[in-house]
This record gives sequence, structure tokens and C-alpha cells, in this order.
Amino acid sequence: MRKSPRILFWFIILLTILAVLIDTSGLFRSGIDQFLFSKLHRDFPFHLGLDLEGGTSITLQADMRGVPASYKNNALESAKTIIEKRVNFLGVAEPVIQTASSNNEARIIVEMPGISDVDQAIRLIGTTAQLSFWENGSENQATVSAIPLGLTQILKNPQKTDLTGKDLQQTGVTFDRNAGSPQVSLTFSNEGAKKFAVITKRNVGKIVAIVLDNQIISYPRVNVPIVDGNAVITGGFTTDQAKALSIALNAGALPIPLSVIEQHTVEATLGASSLQKSLFAGIVGFILIVIFMSVLYGRLGVLASVALVLYTLFVLALFKIIPVTLTLAGIAGFILSIGMAVDANILIFERMREETRRGKAREIAIELGFLRAWSSIRDSNVSSIITSLILIYFGTSIVRGFAVTLLIGVLVSMFSAIVVTRTFLRIIYK
Repeated sequence: MRKSPRILFWFIILLTILAVLIDTSGLFRSGIDQFLFSKLHRDFPFHLGLDLEGGTSITLQADMRGVPASYKNNALESAKTIIEKRVNFLGVAEPVIQTASSNNEARIIVEMPGISDVDQAIRLIGTTAQLSFWENGSENQATVSAIPLGLTQILKNPQKTDLTGKDLQQTGVTFDRNAGSPQVSLTFSNEGAKKFAVITKRNVGKIVAIVLDNQIISYPRVNVPIVDGNAVITGGFTTDQAKALSIALNAGALPIPLSVIEQHTVEATLGASSLQKSLFAGIVGFILIVIFMSVLYGRLGVLASVALVLYTLFVLALFKIIPVTLTLAGIAGFILSIGMAVDANILIFERMREETRRGKAREIAIELGFLRAWSSIRDSNVSSIITSLILIYFGTSIVRGFAVTLLIGVLVSMFSAIVVTRTFLRIIYK
């Protein structure tokens, strides 16, 4: 690569073209842009947080009847965790989910950015979500009361098993290795695996219906006994259908019934004005950095400014691809990372000046400058990465938004300084 920087140069050009297409997706829907994104079956919008875009707030009442007093707090926190996983699984990032307990009442408050349809939000979260498994009993068994609607059309003598949503540990969407079609994977707890093994052994070649809140959501046929607690449901699903079924099955793991008692839309707490001011501040800061670098380092500063433009394009594209929910704090983290990206270039250029003063040729000074600045760049960026990871793990949603954008910015800034700037310098001085 050192002797042939053109390979890296064209790689950077390709990355830049792709980043521009992603950054401008939604603005222009024609030509190559439309062709690429229609093939990918997705668009790349920016995702804004509650503070900038608003969303939906739903208050859920937890039914604690029958729950032991010593388990109530754990049950409420468990339900909160499950709802958070379900919402994030649907791609609604940076939700605000809180619990509240007073006067023997327990509630979960869910706020989701970017969703203005309250009914849609309720469907995403789910409410009671009690999961059960039904099999075909023998003719001499007593008829079970409250049989789910339509179940007698699938099973002649429906009988409820002792396997419930509490025994289901995890579900997910996987793909068949041979056909490549979507399927839903099930993983049961140790106790659930034992129950499921008994049920599948006595129902080989028969149907076991899966019922959620008295509604049939799936009725797979058992092909072989399943004794390890891991199963898959197949049936010609589309990816969206498999995802919806997986979400519904996960809902069954809720330890307590929940019901909606309040719902309303949430206006943006900061809104477009704050976003515009932040973007204006970022643009002004960017221009000042370009002027500073160009005046101080001349042609080197111009090259660094070009690399900084590419850095910005790459980061914004990653924000769309991942996607990252941009709060005002997150935008601040991104603007801060721009300054850190310039800092790496300054270290490199100063090292190059030192080598030039020692009489080294320009090409040698470039290589030595990057080599001797690398340890300082590495150490400073690693410390920033560690700090960002700690904030992501322990911080609240707003702090996490700041930390995520800062982490992405730091990683891309290292690529920009070490790969992009160095490649440009090698091309020009070669």
C-alpha cells in the first residue's frame, strides 16, 4: 500500500460516493440513488430523539394481584426490561422507559421518539401478552373451558399444557440454511425445555398451537421430538411476518399483565429551532477550523480540511445506516468529534515539521511524521473510546446518545487521519 497509494485513494473515492448517496437519500429519488436503495429495500432517514422530534407517551398499569409482595419490584423491573427490548427490537431507538410505584399502584411509562400514531405505539408495545401452548387431548379428557376462538378448527379436543410464556427464555428471527427463508427460533429455560420435550414427544406429527391472549398466533406441526430446549417455527414466513411472530412470542415472557390507562403524543421539548441553532454552530465551527488549518499549515491544512469534509460525510452516513437516534446531546458529541479529528492532523503535521527541520526529504518526513504521531493519537483516542463505552453502558438515554455519536466520531477520525490524510499526502508528493 505504501508503494501504491492509488489503491487506497480509489477505495476512499468509492467510500465517499457511497456516503454521499446515503447522506442525500430521501432528497433525490432518481437515477442511481433510486436504483440502489430500491434494491436494498430500505431508505436512510435521520432518526431524531424526543427532544427534537417528539413522539408518543403511553402509561401502562401493572396488575400486581397474585404477585407476592417480595417479588413485586422485581416483576415491575422485569416487565420494564422486556418492553425496552421489544421497542428496541422494532428499531425505535432511544426510548425513555420509567417505572413508578405509589399508593399500591405500579405503572410503566413509555416514551418513543418518531411515532405519532398512538395506536401503532400500543401495538408495538403490547399489553397483557399471556402466552400458552395447546395440544390435542384424548377423547376421554374433559373439555377445557374458555377455549381460544378458532382453536377447535385446528385441534379436535384442545387441551392447555403446563408450558407458558414464563418458560420461554428467548426468541429471534433466523434463516433456514438450505432454503434461506425466515424462521422463528425458540429457546426455553431449563424447566421449560423439560416440559417442551415431553409435549413434543407425545405430539410427533401433530400440531401444537401457540396462543397469545386467547388468540392463535401460530400452529406449527411437530416433526421430531425436541429435547434440548431449542426449536424453530417454519411456515413460509416473510421477514416482517417472522419478526412480528418473534415479537409476539417475546411478549409472552411478561411476568405481569399490563393495561393502557393513558396515551398521548409528546411534542418536541426543544424542536426545530434548537436543531437549527446547533447545526449553524457546527457549520461556523467547521468553517473556522478550515480557515485555521489553511492559514497555519498552508497546503497541508487544505488537505486536512478536505479529509475533514470526507470525515463528516462518513460519520453522517454511519448515523443513518446504524441507525443512531440524534438528540441535541448527540449532535454536540458529533461536533466535538470534529475538533478531535483535527487534533490528530495537527499532531501529524507538527511531527512532519520536526523531521523536515532535521533535513529529511519530504516523503520520508511524511512517513516518519505519521509513524511518530501514531502513539499519541492512539493513546488519546483509546482513552476517549473507553470513556464513551462507560457512558454507553452506565448512562441514561440522553447521555448514551452523546456517547454513541462521540464513539463513532472518534473511530472515524482515526481512519480519517491515518488513512485518508496520509493517502492524499502520498499521492501529491509522489
